[in-house]
Amino acid sequence: MHNALIQMTVLMLLGASWNRFAPNHLSASQTRLVLTTTVFYFFLPAMILLVLWQAQLGKQSLQISGVACCSMLLSVLLTVLIARLLQFRPAQAGAIVLASAFPNVTYLGLPVLEQIFGSMARAVVIQVDLFAVAPLVYSLGIAIARHYGHSDAADQQKSWLSFFNTPPFWAMLLAVLLNQIQLPPPAWLAGLLEKMSAPVAPLMIFSLGLALSWRGVSWRNLRYIALIAVIKLLLQPLWAWQMVNWVGLDSSLQAATVMDIAMPSMVLGIIFCDRYHLDSALYAATVTLTTALSMLTLPLWHQVLI
Repeated sequence: MHNALIQMTVLMLLGASWNRFAPNHLSASQTRLVLTTTVFYFFLPAMILLVLWQAQLGKQSLQISGVACCSMLLSVLLTVLIARLLQFRPAQAGAIVLASAFPNVTYLGLPVLEQIFGSMARAVVIQVDLFAVAPLVYSLGIAIARHYGHSDAADQQKSWLSFFNTPPFWAMLLAVLLNQIQLPPPAWLAGLLEKMSAPVAPLMIFSLGLALSWRGVSWRNLRYIALIAVIKLLLQPLWAWQMVNWVGLDSSLQAATVMDIAMPSMVLGIIFCDRYHLDSALYAATVTLTTALSMLTLPLWHQVLI
């Protein structure tokens, strides 16, 4: 576990150092856009196709996604109640709810869990992401951002259904279809997909480092970030831990599922904050600090679960 986190930390620090040195005058934001776009359109769909094509899909898929959905919904409910009780301003409240609810299950969860649990973790991460996190992010997440923020009229016309017209979704749909008809992948195609899957983990963790920002870290924001950290890194995985036993999830998958949900705040929320005029600086600082704190909380969860 510690070796995996050391490796992830070094890769993140390399990404974070890009902000200072900007090789070839490429900014961190430009570099991250190129890397994440490449992963999103080519390498991640290849991994999704490879993993879900050969995964055991069925009852356990419903259990994994159900645990993840319930954990996120509980986080949203608790954070909304606290924000209303303490009368947070809308811009801060929206950023806090998004940061508390949605974990970074892929960009950090995939490389960390793959190092700890091996290739088995790929199927868990992809199912948590595509069957639980992504549908909620593109429906409830957008609804939260619109409720607390505002955007131009053209953006209001965009539907959350646009998630269903993305390369990862189409790869997932094709993989599930091939899985159900039990058509094995040809050796040459399996080899190609495996090679295309290999860069996903290091590129994701490097891109996460590029996204880290300290600009929103201030005494005023620390109280918000502390609240988010408690809910995101402690309470949300605690609820998931209780639920994996209650739904009867296979013991070999329980630890990987809970640890994926225990990941820090997702990076994608920064885009929502920018688009809907929420507190982007607060959200970026939250991603940075919860990611740093997760280097302490993830080993604790690993010790509890294993």
